[in-house]
Amino acid sequence: MAGYHRPARLNEALAALAAAPRVIVAGGTDFYPARVGRPLDDDILDISALDELRRVRDEGTAWRIPALATWTEIVEADLPPYFRGLQLAAREVGGVQIQNAGTVCGNLCNASPAADGVPNLLALDAEIELASTAGTRRLKLGEFITGNRKTVRRPEELVTAVFVPKPRHDARATFLKLGTRRYLVISIVMVGAVVEIDKGTVAAARIAVGACSAVAQRLPQLERELVGKTFDERLADVAAARHLAPLAPIDDVRGTADYRNDAALTLLRRTLGELVAA
Repeated sequence: MAGYHRPARLNEALAALAAAPRVIVAGGTDFYPARVGRPLDDDILDISALDELRRVRDEGTAWRIPALATWTEIVEADLPPYFRGLQLAAREVGGVQIQNAGTVCGNLCNASPAADGVPNLLALDAEIELASTAGTRRLKLGEFITGNRKTVRRPEELVTAVFVPKPRHDARATFLKLGTRRYLVISIVMVGAVVEIDKGTVAAARIAVGACSAVAQRLPQLERELVGKTFDERLADVAAARHLAPLAPIDDVRGTADYRNDAALTLLRRTLGELVAA
């Protein structure tokens, strides 16, 4: 029989997961629309009352984005410039009502290939914290999402936070998304990028492309070739078709694989140009 659980404390939520597998709901912006017109027969764990999982905060060496941090909170938070890509993506997640309710961690757990938050958090080198009654563990976001709607979260685990380490150098970030219209649209291609600058040259680069593979992908060859380059308008010329090798775009109703490859290269060059112009 379906049940509904809304604990007020984290230890109660973890105990409920240890007792039986449950569907975890935070904002519910993916869960409930997917069940319109059919009986709600899931055993639900609603974590929206866990106030200890709410506040975005600086923890010294990293920023902590807890499980209940919404997209609106990311937009409004006083975050450093290297979060600009994530904040731009936050404005692209559905409409304002979705941004007010939907959570960053929920976006990651849903693991859609077109999830707007994933490329930016990959570029931020984010880590996922998972908790259970047995303890906690952390792993890189690239290890957490393994496929279309697939993650390594165990049935007894709850994603409690995302941790974003602070960069070693001055850093800039941005996000570009291509869709069939400006608003309320699923991505055709998107790029999230963070570039660290030291003495006028690129000290580190992290660039990820989403909606062109089952899982958003970093572009390691491009990242390596950017390091040491002068941080000026010529940076955009570094991006080339060979850098798209990690991608595996498909043909679907939003675009062909060839179109996605073309668009990805264009967005990469625009992204690098925007970082310099900023």
